[in-house]
Order: sequence, then C-alpha cells, then structure tokens
Amino acid sequence: MLNWLSIPAGPVTDWAFTIVGLVLLLLAGDSLVKGAVNMSLRLGVPALIVSLTVVAFGTSAPELLIAIQAIVDGIPDLALGNVVGSNTANVLLVLGVPAMMAVMHTSGCDSRNSYLQMLGGSLLFIALAYRGVFDWIAGIVLLAALAAMLVTAALAAQRHRKEDQACEEDELEDLDGADPDLPWSKIILFLVLGLIGLPLGANLLVEGASNIARDYGISDAVIGLTLVAVGTSLPELATTVMAALRRQADVAIGNVIGSNMFNLLGIIGVASLVGQIPVKDIFFERDFWIMLGATLVLIPFVFFKLDLTRIWGIVLTALYVTYLFMVL
Repeated sequence: MLNWLSIPAGPVTDWAFTIVGLVLLLLAGDSLVKGAVNMSLRLGVPALIVSLTVVAFGTSAPELLIAIQAIVDGIPDLALGNVVGSNTANVLLVLGVPAMMAVMHTSGCDSRNSYLQMLGGSLLFIALAYRGVFDWIAGIVLLAALAAMLVTAALAAQRHRKEDQACEEDELEDLDGADPDLPWSKIILFLVLGLIGLPLGANLLVEGASNIARDYGISDAVIGLTLVAVGTSLPELATTVMAALRRQADVAIGNVIGSNMFNLLGIIGVASLVGQIPVKDIFFERDFWIMLGATLVLIPFVFFKLDLTRIWGIVLTALYVTYLFMVL
C-alpha cells in the first residue's frame, strides 16, 4: 500500500509509520475541527449546534478514516475493533485521566437525554451485530438513527437558545479554537490541512499497526481494540483534559457522549456502505459487553448527580488498564 514511499518494510518502519500516522491524525483532526467550527460560526450556525455536531464529528474523524482505510485494505476486523475499543476508551480513559487531574462537577450537568440516546445507539448497534455482518442495510439503519439524534439535538438547542439568548457568548467560549473574526483564508487553510492530513495519517497508521499485529501474532481485531483505539481517542482525551482544567464538565461529558454516538452510528454506518464488516465471535464473547458496561458506568454521574472526583478518575482508569490486560 505504501510502495509510493519507496521505503523498505520492517519492524522499525512499521512503528515509525504508526507513530507518524497518530501524530498526523491528531494535528489534522485539530485543524479540521478549528476550520469547521469557525466556518460554521462565520456562516451564522448557532455555536451550541456546532459543539453537538461539528466538534463531535471532528474528534471522531480519525476513527472514520481508519475504518474506511481498513475496509479498503481488506482488514475490516481492525475497523470494528477500532470503533468498539474507542468507545470503551472514551468512557474509562478519556473521562478517567482528566478526573484524576481536576474534579469534574458533572452533578451540575443535565445530559440525561443525550446519554439515553447514546445508550439506545449502543443497543441498536449490538442488535444489528447479531445479523453477523454490518452491510449496506445496517449502514442505512445506523445513519438514519444518527440523523434522528442530530435533529433532536438541533431542536433541543433551538429551544434552549430561545429560553436564554444570553448564553451565546458562553457557548462561543466553550468551543475550542472558536474565533468569529478568523479570516476566511485561515479557515480554508485549516480545512485543507485537515482534509489532507487525515487520510494520509490513517493510511500510515493502518499500514504500521496491521504489520505490527502480524509480526507479533496479534489479530487485527485486537490491535484495533488497543493500539489504534487509544491512538484515535487522543483528540477526545485532549479536548476533555482542557475542559476539566477549565471546570467545564458539561463540555467534557458532552464530548464523550457525542463522539461515542458518532463512532457507533456514523462511522460504522458510513463504513458499512463502503464494504461489508463481518462480526467475529470474539466481539460477542467480550468486547461488545465491556463497551456496553462502560456506557452503563456513567449512570451515577448522569442520573444521580455524582461528581467525577479524583477517586472515580482512578477507578475508571484502572478499569481501562485491566481491560487492556484482558485483551492482550
């Protein structure tokens, strides 16, 4: 796949491809989010809607490119493993690490509706997996569910804005990289860099990670659940760390819920239209249920108004480390 680079294959090269691919994905994903957010603001799209859609999609863009690249390269296990592993990492790692750094006052957030949508999306995803394959039919169902959730979020945002017009400035501050006065030339530059860097980074990461898996006798599914999943969850982690340090718990938990919905419904939905994704037994034996369990872990923080304290951060992170040992 990378013959055009004229670089001989080997363990060192594979690790180099993987690391460079991850860095490119992070930088390109950040560039795409900045460009898309500022373009939306310049066009007059409400900031809250942008945070629920563009930002969540932007931080999930690496997973989308990885999934498509993996299917094109004939390794769909890596695509499915990446999405399932990323959703597990998003809850346990992406919320756990920032909570260890600063208490997140999730008790003041009302994310019940969004959480229920994410839980419903997870159950729909697992139900479709019982068909044995994610094909174009499953893809259409997943994308239709995503569209319905986005419409619901947009309507809720509209109602919220009508009730409190004064929140516009606060919403703008909550969007990382938002600058209503950013010149169009810079917006276009951010978008171009993101659109070029994401596929290149995905190409390098899939090539390096799949070769490493084969060298060590690790299956594509496992490498997707671990190395690639953690790598593509770094944008969410970076966003959540900054939100925790800024005492913006709503942004932190909203980012995780939004990204998880995009992962299950949008990424697998689009990828299923590119090619079929067979579902191996290993996912039913362990990984789907761990992903669902990680989703259920959020119930006390969403419904019972518990804060994500440092103790909870240690517990969530420890659970994720335990999961990694189980997988490997």
